[in-house]
Amino acid sequence: MASRQLDAGQTIPAKVNLKSLLTKLWPLDPEVSPDEIAEAISYFFTNRVSEAQTAALLMALHFTKMDLRADVLQRTAAVMLEAAEDIPVNELTAVLSKRGRKEGSYNGGLCDIVGTGGDAHNTFNVSTTASILASSLLMVSKHGNRASTSKSGSADMINSMKPRAPILSAVRPDSLVKIYTATNYSFLFAPVFHTGMRYVAPIRKELPFRTIFNNLGPLANPVDDVLEARVIGVGRRDLGPAFAEALKAAGCRKALIVCGEEELDEISCAGGTLCWMLTEKSTGGEVKLEHFTITPEDFGAKRHPLSDVSPGKEPAENAEILQRILCGQFPDDDPLIDFIAINTAALFVVSGICEADTSNMGHGDDGKVILERGHGGQRWREGYRRAKWAIKSGQAWKQWQAFVEVTNELGA
Repeated sequence: MASRQLDAGQTIPAKVNLKSLLTKLWPLDPEVSPDEIAEAISYFFTNRVSEAQTAALLMALHFTKMDLRADVLQRTAAVMLEAAEDIPVNELTAVLSKRGRKEGSYNGGLCDIVGTGGDAHNTFNVSTTASILASSLLMVSKHGNRASTSKSGSADMINSMKPRAPILSAVRPDSLVKIYTATNYSFLFAPVFHTGMRYVAPIRKELPFRTIFNNLGPLANPVDDVLEARVIGVGRRDLGPAFAEALKAAGCRKALIVCGEEELDEISCAGGTLCWMLTEKSTGGEVKLEHFTITPEDFGAKRHPLSDVSPGKEPAENAEILQRILCGQFPDDDPLIDFIAINTAALFVVSGICEADTSNMGHGDDGKVILERGHGGQRWREGYRRAKWAIKSGQAWKQWQAFVEVTNELGA
């Protein structure tokens, strides 16, 4: 396509006109394909669509509910990943092979736990805290951003950690290998890896509703090529099947999509949680999708009303709570600890590490593996046991400190 010449000798791509697609979307033409939508959105990342047509497409997808369809989510997440910064896959694979803890059916790959947000419950940063706890045993690549609807987004809280916060801008594609050589944990700050989103961000802020990008974020972890397992929380139950089908179509082999019955984008500590789980029938075999409901009792935990768990506060307050959790300063039976532990347990389960019939975690581990299986044939109680160990052992805090140290070294 033609491009305009800049004074400095650089070129910028000519704008792409989306009028034809927009006309078909409103009223909705059944012939509109996911590939048409994905192609249109791909132009956002190189600033080739006008602000008016960008806003119009986001609005059309929202009001036609096309942004909730599995095929649309899968194709648009794919183009978002194509536009992301390139990851050194071979080098990352090598360091993961060397450092990743291979146990049970966990192969030592990267894992993520993330929520879509927007559930209006304004809870504490559960998935971020769970990601750090999980790094005690797993290689974790937490994908996150600043707050869009809550008081404290994952990046906001992490940037407020004391006595020294990690330097998130130091976590880049070219520094990932060094980071994972030093620690099991990394936080991938979305704007660093999805640089093309800078053209869309101001438009999203002007719109009074959530857009397709709120759903694409959890599906577009930049290290997708080396991501072994993930837990994704969705804030509305009709997104569960769509996310599961989108991940399955994209080739994901280990995933758990969860939605608390209160329309909570976490595993609920108060009651039932709807689950859609992707697992391999056998190594390298067919991926199956199962739907079931779990409760805190499935983990061996007690129920706690959401009002009893710490509500989401400002970033500095949440950071202080996170530090106290990692340092083991909360009572073991605190409702917030149970809330975070069941979500951490879910990532342990999905990774496959709970499939080990023996336990050699060390650092206070009693070695008593809980072999009992629950819904989906999974060892939820063993995951919960390991989550509680992650706090008591201090191993999660150790990985966090190593992450802070290496990013400050890189940032300097």
